[in-house]
Amino acid sequence: MSHRKKDTDYLAISARVRAMENRLLTRERMDRMIDAKDAAEAMKILSECGYNDAVGLDMALAQSRAETFRDMERSVPDPRLVEVFQIKYDYHNAKTILKGEATGASPERLLLSGGRYRPVELWEGWQREAMGFTAEPFRKAMEAAKAALAEGGDPQKADLILDRACYGEMGRLAKELDSPFLQGYVRLSVDVANLRAAVRVHRMGREGDFLRQVLLPGGNVSEQSILSARGDALGEAFRAGPLAQAAELGAKLAQPGGESLTAFERECDNALTAYLAAARRVPFGEQAVIGYLYAKEQELTAIRAIFAGRAAGLDGDTIRARLRETYV
Repeated sequence: MSHRKKDTDYLAISARVRAMENRLLTRERMDRMIDAKDAAEAMKILSECGYNDAVGLDMALAQSRAETFRDMERSVPDPRLVEVFQIKYDYHNAKTILKGEATGASPERLLLSGGRYRPVELWEGWQREAMGFTAEPFRKAMEAAKAALAEGGDPQKADLILDRACYGEMGRLAKELDSPFLQGYVRLSVDVANLRAAVRVHRMGREGDFLRQVLLPGGNVSEQSILSARGDALGEAFRAGPLAQAAELGAKLAQPGGESLTAFERECDNALTAYLAAARRVPFGEQAVIGYLYAKEQELTAIRAIFAGRAAGLDGDTIRARLRETYV
């Protein structure tokens, strides 16, 4: 039975999202932040986008992310739509908790808000072995990742278990919601993750079985197609899709000791932005919410990149070269 809501169920929230898009960080505002005389002036520009400039940068971004998710959860016909974007924060926290446990270090400082589960509750629940409040796939993935760490102490293997579960949960939710647009976003996200993994593995000179282990299921491009591609032929596997340009660039950089991957990473993100920006052409429906949630995440990433670049003393052109295409 389909769980899909009608487009008209999103009339009110779509209209509000269109108004909220006017406060998103535009390229013009980014340029002003980059050229601001100091961090305080850059924070003042952020206040135009609704950020609290009276607190530190980390707190302002965390507050904005949490408020966006809470607002959308209350406003959409089915809050599971928002969960698709929250899941990654839960899995980030799972990795942080498990690595902290393995090294004897407290994970608290590195936990992120914004997931389905409050970070402190997740940490305390894991310590007490009281994880009944979490989804079964998440719980099982944490247990499997812990076992992998205990067996060989390989954090990469544990991360792969959690990554597979993360994208698996996203894919299942998108399918349950019966949203072709959301399903397309998840599949493209898997393609991006697989393309990035393939380029890195090729640069390491570790193909074959190692690449097979790190590829994720559920993308538009099959795992076998990626496995069959070799070196500069990697672009062929993605030739017909939205990642064609990124894959062509990645193929050139896939040789061991190749140039920096900065431009390649940017093209991958730009492909996702281009896909989701199509939501702006839809008058009303879940597409508006999906696009806005992605746009807010990209905005937070851009803000961090700008402030990090300024703190590192980078010139404006270098910072701009690292920024992705904007949603607005």
